Amino acid sequence: MIVSRTQIVVRYAETDMMGVVYHGSFLPWLEVGRTTLLKELGLPYRQLEAEGYRLPVLEVAVKYQRPALYDDTVTIVTTLRELPLLRIRLEYEVRRDHDLLATGHTVHAFIDRTGKPVRPPASAVAAFSAAFK
Repeated sequence: MIVSRTQIVVRYAETDMMGVVYHGSFLPWLEVGRTTLLKELGLPYRQLEAEGYRLPVLEVAVKYQRPALYDDTVTIVTTLRELPLLRIRLEYEVRRDHDLLATGHTVHAFIDRTGKPVRPPASAVAAFSAAFK
């Protein structure tokens, strides 16, 4: 299991007139969590793209528990529980201190520049394998 944590301060643009974070604003936070986890593994998304790989979203789900508010510092906890093959599933928790604000998951496929499903690059397989040992 691989776990990554990253923090975001809620920006005014992510909220409604009541200062509550708009539900759609959580999706970019999940992306920040995903790209941070990959970067921490030595797999920056920019590098994957340069090598001809993409990770489109096949599935996304978010369950909202409590509101996030303007100027909150939230932590996105991203977890990779299984060694990826063609697909990679990531789970997320969005927290404010000890309060659980939302949970979710995304599923992504490795594809090449033409959109054909492919296995992850050797560098990714090595990084994932090393992290799961």
